[in-house]
Amino acid sequence: MTEYKIQITATAERQLKRLSKTDQRRVVNVVAGLTDNPRPRGCRKLRGYDDVYRVRVGVLRVIYALEDNHLLILVLKVGHRKAVYR
Repeated sequence: MTEYKIQITATAERQLKRLSKTDQRRVVNVVAGLTDNPRPRGCRKLRGYDDVYRVRVGVLRVIYALEDNHLLILVLKVGHRKAVYR
């Protein structure tokens, strides 16, 4: 099976750096797992977008876009569930 490459936007990188070290590790582990399985159990497609998904990491959410034709995962946002969808 082919692996996807991960690309993180500047916004998502800033949001990730603001998290605590333990939360950062948890998010990085989940994002790294997306390379093997870009649609893991529990991920949801967001309504109103083409190929944009979210995955839960406790109270945090990782919003990412999939580009299947380029085997690319683009991490768009990382944050608390209350604020990440705004």
